[in-house]
Amino acid sequence: MILVHDFLEQSAQRAPDKLALVCDGQRLTYAQLDAMANRMANALQSNGVGRGDRVVLFLPNSVELVVGIFATLKANAVFVVINHTTKQDKLTYMVNNCRAKAIVCRARQSSMATAVLQNAPSLVYTIYTGDRADEAVVASNDTTYEAIQEGYPAERPLRQTIDQDLACLIYTSGSTGDPKGVMSAHCNVVFAVTSITTYLQNAPEDIVICFSPLSFDYGLYQLLMVFKFGGTLVLEKGFTYPVQALKRMEAERVTGFPGVPTIFAILLNMDLSSYDLRSLRYITNTAAALPPSHIKKIGELFPWATMYSMYGLTETKRTLYLPPEQLPNRPGSVGIAIPGTEVWIEDEAGARLGPGQIGELVIRGGHVMRGYWENPEATAKRYRPGPIPGERVCYSGDLFRMDEEGFLYFVGRGDDIIKSRGEKVAPKEVENVLYDLPGVVETAVIGIPDPILGEAIKAFVVTSDNDLTEKDILRHCRAHLEDFMVPQLVEFRSELPKTSSGKITKKDLA
Repeated sequence: MILVHDFLEQSAQRAPDKLALVCDGQRLTYAQLDAMANRMANALQSNGVGRGDRVVLFLPNSVELVVGIFATLKANAVFVVINHTTKQDKLTYMVNNCRAKAIVCRARQSSMATAVLQNAPSLVYTIYTGDRADEAVVASNDTTYEAIQEGYPAERPLRQTIDQDLACLIYTSGSTGDPKGVMSAHCNVVFAVTSITTYLQNAPEDIVICFSPLSFDYGLYQLLMVFKFGGTLVLEKGFTYPVQALKRMEAERVTGFPGVPTIFAILLNMDLSSYDLRSLRYITNTAAALPPSHIKKIGELFPWATMYSMYGLTETKRTLYLPPEQLPNRPGSVGIAIPGTEVWIEDEAGARLGPGQIGELVIRGGHVMRGYWENPEATAKRYRPGPIPGERVCYSGDLFRMDEEGFLYFVGRGDDIIKSRGEKVAPKEVENVLYDLPGVVETAVIGIPDPILGEAIKAFVVTSDNDLTEKDILRHCRAHLEDFMVPQLVEFRSELPKTSSGKITKKDLA
């Protein structure tokens, strides 16, 4: 039986002096991180955190966040990483929703933490990190991260958890109502990490850079995967300064580059000739499918690196990946089921569909998470009975089609399809065509109410070419799309609204 914190503990046993983490100017080995996590775990246990309790980690990407994740697991508890930019009301909701026992946050956010504490009766223990942490301590159940590292033993706490217990709650973005906490058991996480590192062919020599927040499952799993195979993680706070990010990749000789479409859109508009990135072994993409034109350009930028186009959702972590050798022939595909899992497409009546037909993707395997925290109604909608009595599979809510060889193509979100002139339009198809137009950096297509059409198609476009006009956009669309798919409206923007993980939020467009 393997638990998630075994990733750290076993790597520390195998290679205690191996460089595990590069972050905030610190370079820490597996042995150092294991000892730091043990000290924090002992502090949590000594201050009321028990088996199955939830610990909120309200921190940016940092050494303290990494330590906090593994310390929580070592304390037999459940970690809940919440993005450090989350506003007070939403933070309070999530703390109360999971009934957190402890919270770890930066001293600079102590006023918010105090306000949350006043409205979260479940909290019994607060840990502050960063500058002026001592000043933030005002109550007997407050302490600092530094005090914990100095005052608690580095011995490993007694293990009580089994692999059926929860390892973490990952809150979804909540684009339609309050955020929901996806329950991930140790066995779910271990299965997903093992499957992904298998097809990525990860080895201890890999050095992976992470720009995504660890509150986003794509970022979190970079940490977990690296610690499982005993590599090195270069943990960044974001991709705000691309030049600095590229210099870091060059200096650290990064071999694994997990990106999202917004990062790749930036890189495709930069001159990368002055950076030596030949150490890159592989590149991955998630959050949203890359348009084929971007995949082609990335391949031209990094011809020596293997590109993995993938699809996933928090409720199953990873779901599909495209074997790299298939990329030249199927650039629009997001592939096949990850190792050890099964997928199929169903229509609204529950019948399985064949090649060329569009329906909802259904997912089966050990990575299908437990459901939503204390939300049986939403759980029942997403997680439904599977082929074996008592089994549950995940209904993705996303529309796909399959080719004759079984490779899958993302069509659109179930609630994303535009119905115009009586026809169904997948925004992704229109967006892919727009991305083929030189000068288009980012685009999003939505439907807006129209008394005649039902819904009118509106395209939002970010360009690198100020001379590109609405007429140019529409001319290009008419040349490459059926009439009913051509946008009626085009709006140019300097940027598009995005989540903290870099995904374009269409609900904020109108």
